[in-house]
Amino acid sequence: MATSASSPHATGFPAEGRCGYYVEKKKRFCRMVVAAGKRFCGEHAGAAEEEDARKRILCPLDPKHTVYEDQLAKHLKKCNSREKPKPDFYIQDINAGLKDETEILEQLVPISSLSEEQLEKLIKKLRKASEGLNSTLKDHIMSHPALHDALNDPKNGDSATKHLKQQASILGNIEKLKLLGPRRCFVEFGAGKGKLSHWVDIALKDAEKVHFILVEKVTTRFKVDGKHRKKNSVFERLQIDIQHLCLNKIPVLREGKLPVVGIGKHLCGMATDLALRCLIETYAASFEERNEEPLAKRIKNDKTEKEIYTLAKEGNEKNVPEKWNPVAGIVIALCCHHRCDWRHYVGKEYFRALGLGAVEFHYFQRMSSWATCGMRKTSLETSNSTTKRQDNQNDDSEEHDDGGYRITDDGADSLPGLLSVEEKKKIGHLCKLLIDQGRIQYLQQKGFSPALQYYTDPLVSLENVLLTALPNHSSSPETTA
Repeated sequence: MATSASSPHATGFPAEGRCGYYVEKKKRFCRMVVAAGKRFCGEHAGAAEEEDARKRILCPLDPKHTVYEDQLAKHLKKCNSREKPKPDFYIQDINAGLKDETEILEQLVPISSLSEEQLEKLIKKLRKASEGLNSTLKDHIMSHPALHDALNDPKNGDSATKHLKQQASILGNIEKLKLLGPRRCFVEFGAGKGKLSHWVDIALKDAEKVHFILVEKVTTRFKVDGKHRKKNSVFERLQIDIQHLCLNKIPVLREGKLPVVGIGKHLCGMATDLALRCLIETYAASFEERNEEPLAKRIKNDKTEKEIYTLAKEGNEKNVPEKWNPVAGIVIALCCHHRCDWRHYVGKEYFRALGLGAVEFHYFQRMSSWATCGMRKTSLETSNSTTKRQDNQNDDSEEHDDGGYRITDDGADSLPGLLSVEEKKKIGHLCKLLIDQGRIQYLQQKGFSPALQYYTDPLVSLENVLLTALPNHSSSPETTA
């Protein structure tokens, strides 16, 4: 709980012109600017008893901040958490999947409450379902010259270097798949500060007709996309949950006919499944539906398509792709399988074919966190590192794997001698592999050639698996614009 600057726990002094309220949770003084002659900011004035009888209350739209009670009506009209008009590309739950069997999950007990017999039965099912799967992926640890100077900057700390190595490898894999080129749209899911798109743009140099769409559901500080002012590339940020995103309602994609490359760095849990549906079932499927219309109707309704067929008639087939796939490729660094969700999961059909369902998926996704259970810090170390991360606001905290360490929240550590740490790690990796295999089969059924590979060293990140996919039998991206 926060205390005022007079707290015995407070050390040092607030910066000049900044609030003198000591925030116990963050182990630092509040950094808000104060009015002339004031000691505390408006947020903390009441708590510090510096103001008169005016009462501050929690904002009903977002209890993370407070407001003067007598100004509530005025505040609600301008609060950043107020509901805003939905954009055209917002369609409720368009990428969510069906709600089948979700009611079963409400009745399930935590893993720590399972008997030894129940847990052994689950593990047997997992091992049987995983038979034949290659648990060791190929190494595709790469780099890219666009990040050479940044990687060798002596000012980098360990965290910055770690993120740069991952971004360089993702960029190298994008280039290896021949997706790094002009006349396309890169959609970065879970964009955060937008650094992956930033490096893609740097690598493309002055490539023409490049558009970036950065999708992030929360407001992000220290964004880098606002700094780009290049003539040939355009950055557009969408604050929306992927679950509700309809890409073909975005003007540049609806009108520009740019092939889409879906990218993401540590796309957390269910967000990966939502992104795959967004690209393949929502966006690509809309073009397939149009292509099923009679030719005469298509030519009448679509000037670009009319031009394509005119070129074909003139015998200039080399400029006209036989089959244009609106999704040119997918490159996503996976993360946080324990945050997956059965409703959103794209591999349900794969699980069902193995005799598995919502219950097994629920426990497997929880057990997937065991993959990192051997790499844990003591409570003191965790507390100290948390404090450092809170104090350093410029730290790149987009990583979802807690800096390479995770404490499982299922009480898994309380399993009395049933499994060793090494056994739990192996089981956790099998759970991740099985979940990812469902995604692989989904992409194969949708006409893509997918692959899983290690893209970085586990010492850099324990979440080191990259999912890539290219459409089958499609023309190269260079000929599709």
